[in-house]
Amino acid sequence: MKKIVVLGSGNGSNFEAIVKYFNGNTDIVCISNNKDAFILARAKELGIKNFYIQHNDLHDFFKKNHFDLAVLAGYMRIISPEVLNLCDFINIHPSLLPDFKGKNAIKQAYDAGVNQIGVTIHRVTNLLDGGSILKQVVHKVKTGISYEELEEEIHNIEHQTYPQVIESILQEGFEQCEY
Repeated sequence: MKKIVVLGSGNGSNFEAIVKYFNGNTDIVCISNNKDAFILARAKELGIKNFYIQHNDLHDFFKKNHFDLAVLAGYMRIISPEVLNLCDFINIHPSLLPDFKGKNAIKQAYDAGVNQIGVTIHRVTNLLDGGSILKQVVHKVKTGISYEELEEEIHNIEHQTYPQVIESILQEGFEQCEY
């Protein structure tokens, strides 16, 4: 059975979508650098092994534990090259990278009045949202849509797309995802 670790700092809705998608067919562990993050409560509720690990302790955690893939889902810190060398890491970002890197990407795009937005899944490097793109999903912004409606649409795309890309990587490797 493949083993993944999901790292998150906040709400954990992508984490929950991943757990439900794999439905026990993958060994999933959840870690957060924020002891009050709702992702940890979601993990407990879903019966997933979970840990609060300070960001500076990630290296020790990854040295002691083997994972087939590390999945960032709202993890709000840059991973050091020393940690990145211990596992393959991917991230999901709610914009069409390289546009709107960093925090609040949907709000940035909405405020900029773009006519399309989307979701990017990419490999993780020590550069903010700078790794090679594995998949992008483009979403046309409807005229007159509220920010809250757009945010919900983007999160729905994330929840559908991220687990599928994770599954593809676990089954076939990164080469099948890149384009």
